[in-house]
Amino acid sequence: MAKKSSKKSADEAYSPILPSAAPVEHKPVDTLYGDWFLDYASYVILERAVPHINDGLKPVQRRILHSLDELEDGRYNKVANVVGNTMKYHPHGDASIGDAMVQLGQKELLIDTQGNWGNTLTGDNAAAPRYIEARLSKFALDVVYSPKVTEWVASYDGRNKEPVTLPVKFPLLLAQGVEGIAVGLSCRILPHNFIELCDASIAALRGEEVDLKPDFATGGIMDASDYNGGLRGGRIRVRAKIEEGPKKNTLVITEIPYGTTTGGVMDSIVAANDKGKIKIARVDDNTAEKVEIVVHLPAGTDPDQTMQALYAFTDCEVSIAPNAVVIQDDKPRFINVNELLKASAENTKKILGQELEILLGELNEKWHFSSLEKIFIENRIYRRIEEAETWEAVMKAIWKGLEPHLSVLKRPVTDDDVARLTEIKIKRISKFNSFEADEHIRELEEEIEQAEKFLKGLTKYTIRHFEELKKTYGAGRERKTVISSFDRVAAAEVIIQGETLYLNAKDGFAGTSLKREGEPICKCSPLDDVIFFTKEGTMSVTKAAPKFFVGKNPHYVNLLKKDDAAVYTLIYRDGRQGCLMAKRFRIGGFTRDKEYVLTKGTPGTSVLYFMRHETEEESNAQTVVVHLKPALYLRNLSIKFPFNSIAVKGRESQGNIITKHAVDRVVREPKAGESA
Repeated sequence: MAKKSSKKSADEAYSPILPSAAPVEHKPVDTLYGDWFLDYASYVILERAVPHINDGLKPVQRRILHSLDELEDGRYNKVANVVGNTMKYHPHGDASIGDAMVQLGQKELLIDTQGNWGNTLTGDNAAAPRYIEARLSKFALDVVYSPKVTEWVASYDGRNKEPVTLPVKFPLLLAQGVEGIAVGLSCRILPHNFIELCDASIAALRGEEVDLKPDFATGGIMDASDYNGGLRGGRIRVRAKIEEGPKKNTLVITEIPYGTTTGGVMDSIVAANDKGKIKIARVDDNTAEKVEIVVHLPAGTDPDQTMQALYAFTDCEVSIAPNAVVIQDDKPRFINVNELLKASAENTKKILGQELEILLGELNEKWHFSSLEKIFIENRIYRRIEEAETWEAVMKAIWKGLEPHLSVLKRPVTDDDVARLTEIKIKRISKFNSFEADEHIRELEEEIEQAEKFLKGLTKYTIRHFEELKKTYGAGRERKTVISSFDRVAAAEVIIQGETLYLNAKDGFAGTSLKREGEPICKCSPLDDVIFFTKEGTMSVTKAAPKFFVGKNPHYVNLLKKDDAAVYTLIYRDGRQGCLMAKRFRIGGFTRDKEYVLTKGTPGTSVLYFMRHETEEESNAQTVVVHLKPALYLRNLSIKFPFNSIAVKGRESQGNIITKHAVDRVVREPKAGESA
C-alpha cells in the first residue's frame, strides 16, 4: 500500500492566513497616489527646502551646525568627519550634507574654514571633504547656541537628540540669504548687509519703520526700486561694475552681479560677440582675490556704447526675482523681509529673556545654598549629627539646627537642600572663611540685581546685544553693493549694426544673406525691424533675417525706425477698372509678420504711386500729376493733385477718389528749380 504524500502543494504552503473578522478595505489607486503626493510635497517643503522663521535655517543646515557644536573643541575638524557625524541626524547621504556645508562656509559667517573651499567669484568647486577643515566661528558660538533654552526632539532613528530650532539671536536668514525648490513652491531670500541688519533690528525694537535692501558679496550696482520687500512679484536688477581700462580700447569689469561667476560672464560676452550684438577683440579673466575681466575692443569702437551693450546683451546685468517664504507653525508663510526682521528681533528678545530667567534662577539657587551652607557651618550644625545613628536622625538634627535661621532665606528649605548639606566635605568645613562667604554672597546679590534689571528693561538689553554684535563683528562687513537707479538699456539702441540688408526685387526676397543676388539697402542688426510695402497695396513688418519674402518689385523696403512719425503717400487703382484713390497715413501700431491691407482690398488692385516723407510738412509740399488714357470725350489728359488737399489719417483709411477715368501713369510734379 502506497504511503500518503505529506507534501503540500505550493499554493497551500504559501497561501496567507487572513483573520476572517478583518475585512479587506479597497481604495481607488488615484486616491492613494494623491495622498502619497501630498505627503511627499509636505515633507520636501517642511523638512528640506524652506527655512524656519525662528532660526532661518533649513534642516540640513541646522543639523550641520548642531554636529559642529557636538564636535567643538576649539580645533579644526575634517569636513568628512563633520559630514559623517551629521548623518546621525540627516538621513539623505553625504553628498547633500557636504554641498550644504560648503555653501555655509562660503558665506564666511558661521563657519571658520581652512583649505580650498572653492571660489564664489570664479565658480571653482571646493576640494573633497577629506581635504578641507572647519570649526564654528566666534560669531556662531556667540549667537547660535544656548542649550538651556533649546527645544530638543528625537532624531529620525531615535538614537540621538537634535534641536527643533536653534536659539539664534540674530536675523541669520536675512544675512545669509537662501534658495530652495520644493514641490510646487520655491524660496529665494536675498542676502542683506550685516551692519544694516543690526541697525534695523535696533530700529525695529524701538518701534521705528525699517526698509531693507539686499547686499551682495560680489558687489555690483543694484536698482531695488521694485524690490517689494522681497515678496513674490518683486524684482531687482544688478549690474556689473565696468570701467574704462588703463590701456586704450579696453573695459575692465571689477564687480559682477549676484548669482553669476566670472566664467559665466565671459561666456555671455563671447556669445553676444558671436551673434553680432557686440564687437570685441578678445576677453581675458585675471580674477584672483578680486574680479578682473578685461574686455579688449577693436580700434575705433566706442567704449561707452560697448559698455551699454554689455548691460543689454550679456550677464553684466541680471534681473533677480525674490520670493520670501519661511516655515512658521508647520506651514509655509510668504512674508515681507521687513516683517521678517521684526519677527527676528522679537525672537531674539524672547530668547535673551529666557536666558536671563534661567540665569536668575541659577543665581538664586546659588545664593540660597551659599546662605544655607554659611548657616550650617557658622552655627556648627554639623556637630549635631555626630551622635545620630540613622539617616532619619541626621535629617532631624539638621532641620532642628536650621529652624531658627529659616526666615533669612528667600525660599523654603527642602529635604534635598538638607541632604546636600550632608555632602559638604570636612576639608571645606575646616577651611571655611566667613568673610569670603559673605563676599561671595554679596557678589551673587549684585549679579541677581543686574539680571533683574536686565529683565525689567529687556528691550534695552536686546538693543545693547545688537550694538555689541555690530561693534564686535561689523568690521569689514560694510555694504558692497551700490544702491542706485538706472533705466533699462534698449537693446535696439546699442546693438552694433554690423550686417547689410539686401533686396532682390526681381525674385521678391530681402535679407542679410543675399549679397550675391541682391542690391544693398542699409546696415542692420538682428534686432532691427524691416518694413515693406508691396505693389498690391499691403504693408508688413518683420525682423531682419538672412532671407524673407517681400513680394516681387516692392515699392519700399527699409528699416523701421523706433517711434516712426513719417507720413506715407499712396495712390492706387481700386481693382482692374476701378477708381483712382489717394491717401496719406501713418503706420501706427503693428504686429510683426502680419499683413495689413492699405487699400479697399479689391482683387486686381495695384499701387501707382508711393512715397515716404519724414514729416507732415514735407508731404504737404508734394504734388503729383495723374496722366489719363486718351478717350473721345476727354479734353484734358492730366490732373494735378496736391496731397495737402487730403488729411493725414490712419493706415485703415481707404482714401479719397482722384478720378474714375482710366489712368496711364502717375508722376511727381517737379519742384521749383528741379528738371522735369
